[in-house]
Amino acid sequence: MLEPDAVSAVLRLKELGFGTRRIARELGVSRNTVKRYLETGGWSVYRKPERRRLLDGHESWLRERFERHRGNADVVRQELAAEKHIIVSLRTIERAVVPYRRELAAAARATVRFETAPGKQLQIDFGERLVEIGGSKIKVFLFVATLGFSRRLHVRVFRNERQESWFAGLESTFVSFGGVLEEVLFDNPRALVVSHDPLTRSVEFNEKFLAFAKHWGFRPRACAPYRARTKGKTENGVGYVKKNAVAGRSFASWEEFEAHLAAWTREVADVRIHGTTGEAPIARFERHEAKALKPIAGIPPFRTTRELIRHVASDCTVEIDGNAYSVPWRLIGETVRVTVTDAAVRVHHAAHEIAVHAVLSGRRQRAIDPAHYDGVAGASGRYAAIAPAPEPEPLAASSLLRPLDDYESLLGGGF
Repeated sequence: MLEPDAVSAVLRLKELGFGTRRIARELGVSRNTVKRYLETGGWSVYRKPERRRLLDGHESWLRERFERHRGNADVVRQELAAEKHIIVSLRTIERAVVPYRRELAAAARATVRFETAPGKQLQIDFGERLVEIGGSKIKVFLFVATLGFSRRLHVRVFRNERQESWFAGLESTFVSFGGVLEEVLFDNPRALVVSHDPLTRSVEFNEKFLAFAKHWGFRPRACAPYRARTKGKTENGVGYVKKNAVAGRSFASWEEFEAHLAAWTREVADVRIHGTTGEAPIARFERHEAKALKPIAGIPPFRTTRELIRHVASDCTVEIDGNAYSVPWRLIGETVRVTVTDAAVRVHHAAHEIAVHAVLSGRRQRAIDPAHYDGVAGASGRYAAIAPAPEPEPLAASSLLRPLDDYESLLGGGF
């Protein structure tokens, strides 16, 4: 493509009587280039010839299918081949839907802020964080509950995100705030939600969680799948707790960490001026929301009980939540039924309760009852003492029938 000055030179030389061959030689360009500019009569912008593409005319179809399948270009490619008999590569589809993908991403980010009435909604969530406790980095799970109207927070720390942790966090929230909200909004954790269809929005809640909600008198509500931003107040609250309450701090013990969170909530989170409401959460809560909560006076705690089936390992223990609990050694290889409550682990075999242990709060710990190992070789670092059998007596019918209790007293490990 020639510059405008070069094109002007071509036209002047033509006016002087130069032929196309001579003009091309003088300017050092091809003869066809000279002919093209002489035909157009001057300089013009070069336009690349447009090629017809396979997807031309199918833009509206592509947009509709791309939005229907929530940005899955490969499914669009498959349906294009099946319905339109147009075979293209995935990369071709990806290039064609670039503007639609931007619109889809913008729609996902767009959130209409809504305010809830006092006492209407509580939003809850868990956040994970590595915290130095007792000189070691420990993964902790931060339960954060946020009141929808006043933005007041309640924070608890747990060692896991199991169902009992959700229940304990909610119960402590109700006690701390002095009442229950009309509804509790959360994401779709497996501990609370069995299934949630993103198209029909039908939700199947965990049966025990429904019993918990009925016990406390609130309505459970799950966010639409992939739309956790609907509970943005708690999403922001979890980030606030991580960056402000935890930050880079270290703690000497778990109890010290819990005490720090309680003091931080009371002295920092409750009295700060909230960026959206322009008020301190505690002041907004006491003025409007406290009286709107349903009272909890007379409602006892919801006691959770789990029943599990376990196989007794060769070390005479059963594994529950990452911890080991001992049972009598004679049950090695047997199947037992375990009942776990807030305070105790009870092990049953047939109709007998054979072991009771206090619940271990951590992981990889062992609750051992030495009586369960009586008569086991190597127990307590030595062989268990077994009294020698008495000298045989003259044969008699009665002496051949030795009571089983004698063997029980010799071997130990009874249940």
